[in-house]
Amino acid sequence: MDWNSSIKGFKSYLMLERSLSRNTIEAYIRDVYKLVEYLHIFKLDISPVSIEFKNLRDFIIWINSLGVAERSQARIISGIRAFYKYLMMEDIIDDDPTELLEGPKIGRKIPDVLNYEEIDRILNAIDLSKDHGHRNKAIIETLYACGLRVSELINLRISNYFPDIEFIKVIGKNNKERIIPIAVEAIKNIDIYIKNYRSKINIQKGNEDYLFLNRRGRKLSRIMIYYIIKELSQLAGIKKNISPHTFRHSFATHLVEGGADLRAVQEMLGHESIITTEIYTHLDTDYLKKTIIKFHPRNNK
Repeated sequence: MDWNSSIKGFKSYLMLERSLSRNTIEAYIRDVYKLVEYLHIFKLDISPVSIEFKNLRDFIIWINSLGVAERSQARIISGIRAFYKYLMMEDIIDDDPTELLEGPKIGRKIPDVLNYEEIDRILNAIDLSKDHGHRNKAIIETLYACGLRVSELINLRISNYFPDIEFIKVIGKNNKERIIPIAVEAIKNIDIYIKNYRSKINIQKGNEDYLFLNRRGRKLSRIMIYYIIKELSQLAGIKKNISPHTFRHSFATHLVEGGADLRAVQEMLGHESIITTEIYTHLDTDYLKKTIIKFHPRNNK
């Protein structure tokens, strides 16, 4: 039995025998298709009846490496368990490969993830009457719109900012370059910052091409980004432990929860899988842009 026919049967089971709501059914189906996407990305020719526990375990570890929140990981596991429970009930398989499946046991805890309402609260806490207000809003919008690491943000250059085609170019870990779509809301705030703040400061030699600058005309430090975010989270009344990386995890989680293709999310984050060093099939920029436009909350206001 192939994946499409087994998922079709699973959908009918959820609809007719369990009488679940349309949204719940769609969530279950999306969870199973995430597993199918993973198998396709890693070129694993495995049918639903021949999949083993180790394949499912590696899939969950990979989901974790994307930065997906623990709660979302738990929901994905629940959907896959329901799928294999269905296959067991239909006598399609004899053993349930999800029986021992748990969340990944990885040393470092995934940081808290902000929901969309919390991100709005942080943005609304910015005092736009101050000189640095538009800069800070552009920083938050860019972190969330593009899923950048803090080092990528502070080193982002004007020469790598392409608002006309809605892309930025960043240099990530191991000097690896990648192209990322940027949301219209982020572009709007960056352009306001450039016009109303950046153009009026005395830029120090050697800092002319850095996009985000401090009041002395130098590129911002990592510590300054942490300070900005901590202060805004306190003003917004958010009790979670928030750092610049929180926006990166929120970016990944919101796209995945919205149904975005996992290959696109991996490409935009610049992640290399912890399972393999295989170089993934390159996704063209039009495809990445469509993924951002369709699934990122800041494009659906």
